[in-house]
Amino acid sequence: MGQDNSKETSQLSKAAFGRIPGYLLYLSGKRAEGVEYISSTVISSDLNQNPVQVRKDLAFVSEQPGKPKMGFKIDELIDSMEKFLGYRDANQAILVGVGQLGKTLMSYSGFAAYGLKIVAGFDTDETLDGTVFRGKKIYAFDKLELYVRRNKIRMGIITVPKDAAQSVADCLVKAGIRAIWNFAPAHLVLPEKVAVKNEDMAASLALLSLKLKEQGD
Repeated sequence: MGQDNSKETSQLSKAAFGRIPGYLLYLSGKRAEGVEYISSTVISSDLNQNPVQVRKDLAFVSEQPGKPKMGFKIDELIDSMEKFLGYRDANQAILVGVGQLGKTLMSYSGFAAYGLKIVAGFDTDETLDGTVFRGKKIYAFDKLELYVRRNKIRMGIITVPKDAAQSVADCLVKAGIRAIWNFAPAHLVLPEKVAVKNEDMAASLALLSLKLKEQGD
């Protein structure tokens, strides 16, 4: 009986998933420069990464093997990575909390390149109900569940104050949301079936401050 590699594959995919966007950005830049083929050795050198890990990552996500002395065809490698990350399948999302941060995210056009489209905003400020911001309509919060169910939305973005984050998350889950991108500085308690990504900006700032301190003057 052959060895079961499903656990190893799962672990590799989770680890690689976090590195692939960096490879993709790098490769897109190389393609813009007119480069057609590239090797894992060049990638690892340019990105200052472990060459063994880079080879494993590329072998895991690439649909085509690299050619001897030439490496990978950049177009094919980019295509494979975009499929791996799901960028080809546009994900519609709604955003809750149309304050400064929420408006910033709603204004960012770069999400489209990653298969994400914010289609509407929701806020408890009733004066915003029915208004339009950057081509996206804003609704009163009590209209969220009906909108999500009617439009079959599966992703929600939270940009509300800490104290409101959990109740908003609960409403999103009840409405049918299955993935949450949380920008609120709060730990969310969610069902296992709901995927969540927390953007802890305070922690990120603390890490940068620590790095500055370590560098000294």
